[in-house]
Amino acid sequence: MTDRTISIRGLFRISRPINLLMVAFAQLMAAYFLIEKTPQGLPVLQDYRLYLLILATLLITAAGYMINDYYDVKIDYVNRPNEVIVGKGIKRRVVIFLHTIFNFTGIGLGALVAPRIAIVNFVAAFLLWLYSNRLKREPFIGNLTVAFLTGLSVYLVAFYYQKNELLVLTYAIFAFFLNLIREILKDIEDRNGDRKHGCRTLPIVIGFRKTKQVIFIVALCFVSAILIITFEINKPELFYYFGGLGIAFVWFMRKIYLADRKGHFTQLSTWAKILMLVGTMSMAFL
Repeated sequence: MTDRTISIRGLFRISRPINLLMVAFAQLMAAYFLIEKTPQGLPVLQDYRLYLLILATLLITAAGYMINDYYDVKIDYVNRPNEVIVGKGIKRRVVIFLHTIFNFTGIGLGALVAPRIAIVNFVAAFLLWLYSNRLKREPFIGNLTVAFLTGLSVYLVAFYYQKNELLVLTYAIFAFFLNLIREILKDIEDRNGDRKHGCRTLPIVIGFRKTKQVIFIVALCFVSAILIITFEINKPELFYYFGGLGIAFVWFMRKIYLADRKGHFTQLSTWAKILMLVGTMSMAFL
């Protein structure tokens, strides 16, 4: 264990910069292509509040990653011993300090945007702490919490500007279901460490095969929800893009059906991220 209180590399890794970039990208895409202008007629990319909203979201998200690693350090020593950061790259007390500072700053920036954004950020920060402290050790509720917050990060732009909310909601639901599937896949991948430390995630409570069945039920709900909303919006471009993405999703689900090793589920988790990124890019065609 290092004597350093904090290392730049450790701070970089614990913040999950790739994930943060994906969140910022999704919010920028939603603002530019789906919102376009503020209620006052100003191009949305010229509104400084958009960038405050994005920065606040990233700070709350990064704080969530930090507190998750803080509580998961013993589990991570089993599942990913070479990737443990807390206690190595960053001291435990520093993680708590940064988590607190990031959350307060994120809520404060949200208040500068609008009081309702500050309230959303406060609730998100609390749920991320509750997830790390308790909910992630319970079956399914932890998965739902993270998926809900992922979808909320996309919808937040429309919630602030009060514009094209149904269209943005389509992408929020897309992010929600794909992330829900990804979270369950991660539980399958991490079941050895989770079992050793008393977690009651789906693979531990109902078993490996039944957890796969849950994923397929979630996938069916996912496809149904997207179809219903795209019919409601009635944009042909959305049908074409999601239809093409549906082919990739069928391939993805087939890979889940065949997966039986930890490495398979690690790859599938990455593919879920890629599908989310490709789905986000479809905003440019609307």
